Amino acid sequence: MSAPTGRAVDRLGAGRDVDRVQPPAGVTTSLHELTTADGARVTGVLHAIGGSTTVVALAHPRQMLAHHPMVAHLLQMGVSVWTQDTRSPNNDINLVHEQALLDLAAGQVRLRELGFGTVLTFGHSGGGALMAFYIEQAGLEPGSRIEVTPAGRPVPLAGAQLPVPDGALFLAPHPGPGQLLLTCIDPSVGDETDPLSVVPELDMYDPGNGFVPAPDASSYEPGFLREYRAAQRRRVARIDAAAREWAAGAAGHRARFARTADPRDRRAALAPRIITTYRTDADPRFVDPSIDPNDRPYGSLFGRRPDLTNSGLVGFGRLTTPDAWLSTWSAFAGNAGFERCAAGVHVPTAFVELTGDQAAFPDDSDRMFAAIAARDKTRHRVRGAHFGQPLAPGEPTGYAAAAEIIETWVGERFETVRG
Repeated sequence: MSAPTGRAVDRLGAGRDVDRVQPPAGVTTSLHELTTADGARVTGVLHAIGGSTTVVALAHPRQMLAHHPMVAHLLQMGVSVWTQDTRSPNNDINLVHEQALLDLAAGQVRLRELGFGTVLTFGHSGGGALMAFYIEQAGLEPGSRIEVTPAGRPVPLAGAQLPVPDGALFLAPHPGPGQLLLTCIDPSVGDETDPLSVVPELDMYDPGNGFVPAPDASSYEPGFLREYRAAQRRRVARIDAAAREWAAGAAGHRARFARTADPRDRRAALAPRIITTYRTDADPRFVDPSIDPNDRPYGSLFGRRPDLTNSGLVGFGRLTTPDAWLSTWSAFAGNAGFERCAAGVHVPTAFVELTGDQAAFPDDSDRMFAAIAARDKTRHRVRGAHFGQPLAPGEPTGYAAAAEIIETWVGERFETVRG
């Protein structure tokens, strides 16, 4: 596959807008405030079709999905749609996945209170690992659920209602935030306090290591790639160690305050340590399409020039608390890896890949689908980029192509208004 040429490659913004379909007439929309098992307040939006007993619940750990392009497609299938916010919408500095499960649980409970007989989950991108994590924990006996976050904070999953959904839909799920970051964190950062520090022999954007400026494809030697991947693991492990140290320090102050009520310990326990993780747009697959090839264009999710966006503001895991880093962005400490959680997914499952994906590559999808424990599981591939953009002018969006697959799958297993 050749890289795109011309001005499209020079443009930094990859773009996520796609042509949308209109929802059917007669849909009523209502806003629901929810209280979680640990007392947090979150929001859900219900798009209801009269007479519908099946609802599809969409959620993402850090994005609001009320306007997700798939909402209208799902409504056209004759099912109601629920979009669920977590307590960390559009700001993942303190995103703890174990807490996000409590947010989802509040929504799942509400949907059953509203009378829906069938509830299906829908996980797109990072929502895939989140939904798999929820289903895995919901399927366990309460006493077997996770009791503490990776940073050691108690989480009341055992005492919460976690209804098990009736089916799971996954669209372009990536391997989970920690596993994803592990593949795109830049191991050439030599000093975590200096965004410009570079270890030259580990720099994938150094022409001496095989990088070729856009629009041409780069090419890396196997030995460089092996050392690059090993160095990525070492960098994540170093950040893990700092996060654990800071989390343990905060825990110590909380424990001392509980014993002595010393306000200095209380302030110290509350004072945040913020981890800044520079340069996280550096997966060699972004610029070398021969590695795990698919139909993806040159570039990353954040732009068509990852050699530039890697040094910019956007990126995964830029600012986090130690708790959020360990729960969400650490590939080694976090619980929300898709493969780990998929072993607990036993409900009927549809897994839809987008062939131009720049976050979930073919080898990733092979492992993720194989890990799903459900006997009734189907895998489909449709053309499209990670956020549903068509791969060529005149083609349907990835969302439209996925909707055809999902409509058939849902219609064969569950009740819809039209069916």
